[in-house]
Amino acid sequence: MPEHVDIAIVGAGFGGLGMAIRLKQAAPDTSFVVLERAPEVGGTWYANTYPGCQCDVPSNLYSFSFAPKHDWTHSYPEQPQILEYLKHCVTRFGIEDRIRLNTEMQEASYDADARLWRITTSSGSLTARVLIAAPGLLSEPATPRIPGLEDFTGTLFHSARWNHDHDLSGERVAMFGTGATAVQIAPRIQPRVKRLTVFQRTPPWVLPHPDREITARQKRVFARAPLLQKLSRAAIYTMREGYVLGFVLQPRILRLPETVAKMHMRRQVKDPAMREKLTPGYAIGCKRILLSEEWYPAITAPNAELVTDPVERIEAGAIVTRDGRRREVDTIILATGFSPTDPPIARRIANGEGETLSQAWGGSPQAYRGTTVAGFPNLFLLYGPNLNLGHSSIVYMLESQIRYVMEALTAMRERGAAELEVTRDAQRRWNEWVQERMAGTVWDTGGCSSWYLDSNGRNSVNWPDFTFKFRRVSTFDPSDHRLAPAS
Repeated sequence: MPEHVDIAIVGAGFGGLGMAIRLKQAAPDTSFVVLERAPEVGGTWYANTYPGCQCDVPSNLYSFSFAPKHDWTHSYPEQPQILEYLKHCVTRFGIEDRIRLNTEMQEASYDADARLWRITTSSGSLTARVLIAAPGLLSEPATPRIPGLEDFTGTLFHSARWNHDHDLSGERVAMFGTGATAVQIAPRIQPRVKRLTVFQRTPPWVLPHPDREITARQKRVFARAPLLQKLSRAAIYTMREGYVLGFVLQPRILRLPETVAKMHMRRQVKDPAMREKLTPGYAIGCKRILLSEEWYPAITAPNAELVTDPVERIEAGAIVTRDGRRREVDTIILATGFSPTDPPIARRIANGEGETLSQAWGGSPQAYRGTTVAGFPNLFLLYGPNLNLGHSSIVYMLESQIRYVMEALTAMRERGAAELEVTRDAQRRWNEWVQERMAGTVWDTGGCSSWYLDSNGRNSVNWPDFTFKFRRVSTFDPSDHRLAPAS
């Protein structure tokens, strides 16, 4: 661990690695380090190894623009290949020596007098002129508050901390959650468990999955003609941007995919009573739209049960619902998602006055262009507030942010600035615009309660516009920032 670096990057997922690669390419003399708490790089794609884990963004779009991969095996990438891709990028761009694995950032406080960050990690301490936090949105598992959960004597684990040493074969398994993770897990474990009980709070909208295997011929074509792969990527990107028309501009357009989802359910679920349980009472798109050909067959199989009665408590070896029914189980799987509006890292970063990022946000994360925060000099966030997408690749957004950060660092160097901080007025104007844009979107008007909403009922997660518009505004504007010279 170096004692001091120009830049400390926290997290080795797409954001942190992309930032590190760009820094090495554009500023080779800059000293920087990547702090990663896990024993390997990959971020969410290292943490999530549950059966069936797969991205719902097409392979050709879910990669760095500067590092295309021509040999994906599926049109929608699976977790092992995404992880392999990120490891390959580390080697290809030669940033291995900048990464410190098994090193968790425990605390970072800004020293206003010295104008640097003092960082404490599980492997030692260091100081940095600039701190770039790239923890990812889906990195901290959310555990449901259910009475008696801690008293369960069977096997219990979260989907993001999958217990690969535990064999589910022949067991009575309970799974909490019916979101994107559950929809991928259930079909993989249902055939080998004795009983699968899925506890549903809110049903999801599910569309047919267009995934297919990539042929050897297509792989050869992309390898020999990179331009064709670029054109394919551009076509996929353009098509996915069309979703914004329904999500943001005219939610009525979403009636078409809603009809497709209902037909998909009717084709796979023959029991009208079961279809009623599985039909959402909110507009499609209000929550994340899921893709699966196997979800409905898995939860309607003879050894599966869908429970919609609320859970009252958990006992040593059973789950009791409000109707008084007691179901004995051997294993509980928590497919209950993450905590994007209350990231733990926000409680570990403090400004010069000792105020943490979490305290400054007061339950509603806000940043200027999702990247800089007023009151926190020399701090940049990757995958920050209001940058999540419901239709396209977050890698595109991260690359836009990285460009903004590089321009800001260049401005600091050229002006001899020791501190850079966005003004409160600029941050306020940006977030007012974002929330004005959010009004009328399906996320705010669709009639659901989703993980997009923070504790104050504000959507502080999603980006309410086309992604190319975010890239257009992701340029550094000195007038929106305070640049303080070195004393």
